[in-house]
Amino acid sequence: MTTQTDLAIVVPVLNEIEALPRLLQHLRHWQQRGAEVLLVDGGSHDQTPETARAQGFRVLDAARGRATQMNSGSRACKADNLLFLHADTRLPDGADQAVLAALANHPHVWGRFDVQIEGRSRMLPLIARLMNLRSRLSGIATGDQALFMSRELFERVGGFPEQPLMEDIEISKRLKSVVAPICLRQTVTTSGRRWDSRGSWRTILLMWQLRWAYWRGTPAQQLAERYR
Repeated sequence: MTTQTDLAIVVPVLNEIEALPRLLQHLRHWQQRGAEVLLVDGGSHDQTPETARAQGFRVLDAARGRATQMNSGSRACKADNLLFLHADTRLPDGADQAVLAALANHPHVWGRFDVQIEGRSRMLPLIARLMNLRSRLSGIATGDQALFMSRELFERVGGFPEQPLMEDIEISKRLKSVVAPICLRQTVTTSGRRWDSRGSWRTILLMWQLRWAYWRGTPAQQLAERYR
């Protein structure tokens, strides 16, 4: 029996038709557990939104851009607690209970999961451990770690900045200025296709270069051009 929970899972999607069956199967599990599930499509041309709607999922159309899509999704949801899930990331068992327990004690709370990365490269376990350690030490999280927060706090910091890259880093900085994150030890699983396709060392170097440049004040639009 489904029990309604006060948690919305917002998933930005764009041309995900190949991976969509697995994604929808995963999301249906949380839907059946009572979570409000919303996919936000950024203009797919491969039948992603039509297929998801045919499977009984709620899909919102929005302007393209992960930050824009997630902000639009948050406004369309009713729940007081928000979890932002990338389309290639999977939540662990009991994730809904872990998030709600973390958010239960105060309206100004946010956090993220640890992450593990699936892929061919032997470097991926080490990369994941370093990501988790860096996040725990810095208080900065990435979207791959499934950010969650109260709606009140999300609105207080103005949501995700409407920029084409580093929106997760920027909102983490804003959230951290209010309160330190809760770093859950449970692990989400995300795709390592970025590292597999570009090479582990090359991707690591690129990401550090982009983060350094962003910290130095390079506009996100310029960094997005380098990231493509």
